[in-house]
Order: sequence, then structure tokens, then C-alpha cells
Amino acid sequence: MITFVRAASLTNYAELFRAMGGDPDKALRQAGLRPSVVLEQDQLIDALVAGRLLEDAAASTGCENFGLRMAQSRQISNFGVVSLLLLHQPTLRKVLTTLIEHVHMLNESLVIQMEDANGVVVLREEFTLPEALTQSMELAIGVLFRTCNLLLNDRWRPQQVCFTHHAPRDLSLHKQLFRCRVEFDADFNGIVFRTEDLDAPNPLADPVLVRYAQTVVDTSQQGRQASVAQRVRKAIYLMLPSGSATCICVAQGLGRSVRTLQRELSEEGLSFTDLLVEVRSDLAQRYVRNPEYSVGQIASMLGYNSHSAFTRWFATLFGCPPEVWREKNIPQRQPQASGPIKRA
Repeated sequence: MITFVRAASLTNYAELFRAMGGDPDKALRQAGLRPSVVLEQDQLIDALVAGRLLEDAAASTGCENFGLRMAQSRQISNFGVVSLLLLHQPTLRKVLTTLIEHVHMLNESLVIQMEDANGVVVLREEFTLPEALTQSMELAIGVLFRTCNLLLNDRWRPQQVCFTHHAPRDLSLHKQLFRCRVEFDADFNGIVFRTEDLDAPNPLADPVLVRYAQTVVDTSQQGRQASVAQRVRKAIYLMLPSGSATCICVAQGLGRSVRTLQRELSEEGLSFTDLLVEVRSDLAQRYVRNPEYSVGQIASMLGYNSHSAFTRWFATLFGCPPEVWREKNIPQRQPQASGPIKRA
């Protein structure tokens, strides 16, 4: 299933790629896109195609932080019509809940979840795509960080930023941008900060403009609601680690009965089991390719109660145990002069 993202996701792509000696126009044409699409921010493009453009640019230029560099200059205005709604929310909590509610208007493949417990907030991001896109994830986390920081006038200081991918050789940009602990090969992608930050007032808030912006956004998103399958897929991505990615729990989370959810999926030619296997398969391949994850850890991250149950499922689907599949498919890493880096 194709999921779409606004062309605004490629803001600064051409300028940065060209500055590094690349040919962005050629790369865009090879991807089946017109070079002018980067100027048409509301144009919808295939999210996987956009993600691969960033991966290819990073690989061809040797710039491991290409996506993060793109995030450096992002402004809230790049969110298009949603930006006005975000700018005038009274607190960071309202800004984030509003962003989560409307993220499908920006990127149909992006999932954002906010967990608030014991004085700590975990803001998780994930892509519902069949490939691990390191540059897109660093761009997404970087943009989320800058959004919070810009709204709070550079006063926001998270405790930690987490990435599930390996650390790049050069961590200087990560240190400069995030100014907090950065962990790689983590169990999730996201930002960790204090609960008290959620109620920090937004000095730009204007309740009159919020009401106006909501009207504009409601009009703009007519016909842009995510399909039931897309919403179920996103829910599964978020609920798998806790073991709650069941049809009953997902239906409850979407405000439906199990029978209604099954009927709606059937109308789209799908079933809940189809989507669960699809998501588990995508994530299993991502995680097994990462040698930092033990098979037991992967089993837990995919909602399995035991190592053996996950191994049996994996072997049935892929024809061999995860350890064997890893040996055959793990990408070769470039050696690092100073040894493996876990944190910044």
C-alpha cells in the first residue's frame, strides 16, 4: 500500500545535495519525480520514494547525517496549513496532541505516540514502511525537536534522544542540535523529557487564531482521512512492544467494536491478521539486521512472550531461524576508528 507525504518533506534536499557535489535534479528524475516538486510543498508524493532519496543522497555523498542536516533549518511553517494550528496552542502538551491528531495530513507513513508516566514523557516516532530509513528518521526526530524548541523560544531541554539505528562516525551535529544524551541502537526512536515541560506555556498562543486555524484545517483535510487499514497498521506498530496489538485492543483504541473493525477491513480486502503479519514481518527484518539486538530482545519488541515462539514464527515465515537469516542478510558496517559508539 502506498502512503503519501507532502513534498515539503524534501525542503532543503536539493540545496544540501547540490552543495555536497550531488545532482538533485537527476536523482529526482530517476525516482520518477519532477525536480520542481521540491517547490510544491503541498504536493503529495510516495513516502518510500522520498525516504530512499535521502538514503541515496547520504550514501553517494558520504554524509551520514544528511537527514539531520536537513532538519537544522526547518521551520514550523513547513507544516503548511497545520502550522497555524500548532503555533497558537496554549501549551506544549496541546501542541503535541494536535500534531499527533493531524500528522496524517503531513505524512501518512509517520506514527507519533506520547506516553506520560511517573514524571517522564516518551515521545515515540516510527515509520510504517517496509524499509528502515535512517535519514528519514533522523529528519523526523530533528524536526520534532526543533518544533518544540522553536515554540518555547529555545528553552526546551529534553533528557534523551533515542535512535534504533547505529551511531554515525561523527556525532558532532547530534551534540550540537540536541544538547542532551543521544543513544543509538535503542529500543525505540524518540525523545524523552520531563512531564512538567508539557505544561510550559506557549508565548505565541492566541485562542482566537486557534479557532480560525481549526476551521481552515478541518476544511483542508476533507477527503484526506486515513483509511481504516492505515490506522490499524499504525496502531499495531505502536502496540506491538507492549503485547497489546490484538484485534480487541486495536478496535477499542480506534473506538470501534471488533465486528465493525473486521467488516471495515474486509471492505478494503484485508484482515487484521494480514496487517499484523505484515507489520511484524517488516519490523522483524529491520531488527534482525541490527546485530546489537539479541533474538530475545527482538522477540519482546515484537510482542512475543518467549524467544522460542518468535523463533518458530520467524523460521516459518522466512525459512530459517533469525540467527541464520542475520548471517545471510546483515549489512557490512564500515569500521570505526574509535570503536563502537553508543551515546553522545
